[in-house]
Amino acid sequence: MKKAFLQLHLSVFLAGFTGILGKLITLNEGLLVWYRLLLTVVTMFVLFRWQGKLKKLPWGAVLRIGGTGFIVAMHWVFFYASIKYANVSIGVVCFSLTSLFTAVFDPLINRRRFDTVELLLSMLTLAGILLIFHFDTQYRTGIILGIISSMFAALFTVFNKRLVVKYDTPNITFYELGVGLLGISLLMPFYLQAFPVASLIPSGMDALYLLLLSWFCTVLMYTLSMNALQKISAFTVNLCFNLEPLYTIILAFVIFRENEMLQGGFYAGLGLILLSVALQMLRVVRQARRKVPAP
Repeated sequence: MKKAFLQLHLSVFLAGFTGILGKLITLNEGLLVWYRLLLTVVTMFVLFRWQGKLKKLPWGAVLRIGGTGFIVAMHWVFFYASIKYANVSIGVVCFSLTSLFTAVFDPLINRRRFDTVELLLSMLTLAGILLIFHFDTQYRTGIILGIISSMFAALFTVFNKRLVVKYDTPNITFYELGVGLLGISLLMPFYLQAFPVASLIPSGMDALYLLLLSWFCTVLMYTLSMNALQKISAFTVNLCFNLEPLYTIILAFVIFRENEMLQGGFYAGLGLILLSVALQMLRVVRQARRKVPAP
């Protein structure tokens, strides 16, 4: 369990850089996600093939895994759109709502009872978000896009929880993102027609940021998080990922000076989000101790 939590928090730390890189990359959200998927899938194919980890799966399994991959691809599109239309802090704080949507979606999809404690902890997170930002009308579009992004993120983790008990992490990750790339590629002509761009080719700095985003914040991050998901519940994973906005916001303060647009309730909201994470971690540890037989 300790190793799983270590992997989880390392993956959260790496995820904290995704918003920063998304802001630095000048491509729009659609092209950004397409290049991220392309570089990640190619890297995974070479790496996992060399390690002998890739397996040929039945078409039914590929479709089930790929459907989840398309969900995460849509999460990325809306997440980066939120950053582009608002700022990094708005985009990543809206991502904290993932735990709330998980507390609702997981019981509905897996046909189990709603967990009152999970819902209450999610309300703490929601209260923290409301305290951090007084929602200015200029960020309304970015906030809506961020909320949609968190819904897709919650669905991804809930469905992923089913997959990790049947298939190993490398195959899940490769087929998910591979089908996600295929889905985004099919939609890209329509997307570019609706949102035309001057150039489809990233600049030199954009290419460097995309490589960092793909290798460290995708391949390594998703491998660690899915290994952790084998031992830890979907709700706990999403709740711990509430730390991602905290890491990203600190970086946004330093790099983009976004602290100038924050209100006085920021630290109170930050404390509520940290409290929700700490309470859930304490709850999980106590549950784990109850399951360990006495010597």
